[in-house]
Amino acid sequence: MNPQERAILQTLDAALNQQSVITKIDPIVRQVESKLAQDREALMAWETVPLAFYGERLPQIIRSSWVFILRARATTGAERHPNSHQRMISYRGTGEMQVWRDEQWQSNLLVSRGDASLENRWATIPPNIWHQAVVPEEDWVVVSFHTVPEQELIEERPDATDPGLTHQRRYQEN
Repeated sequence: MNPQERAILQTLDAALNQQSVITKIDPIVRQVESKLAQDREALMAWETVPLAFYGERLPQIIRSSWVFILRARATTGAERHPNSHQRMISYRGTGEMQVWRDEQWQSNLLVSRGDASLENRWATIPPNIWHQAVVPEEDWVVVSFHTVPEQELIEERPDATDPGLTHQRRYQEN
């Protein structure tokens, strides 16, 4: 991790670890838990986090924040964001964020323990990099930060029948 990226993650980490921020994010986590419980087929559910929750603590490049809950015993499948650099932290639970590099999935086990290193709690995923989550026995809660506003965030996935094709969608419509 280069010094600039480390500085960004340290700033995000400090912002997210403020008790005033945790108090605002926890109700969003409960809301997302309810969404995931209502749709038994969904691999994940999400909601945006208003950037105002963080006050003036975020780097200027951050344009949106999200709470995602990834279902226990799920592999989310390959996705990438062609228009955003994603930074995510393990907020509650443990999971594996796999990133496609050198023609193979490289594993990053992320934990939610405050005493763990930055590298063991955070993942940074540049634009157009394929990634997928592998979740163990319990649902995994992550907080994600993106460099595009919520209405502009594009998820791209490979076509199930033709890996040379991709399909795009937005997590949140205008």
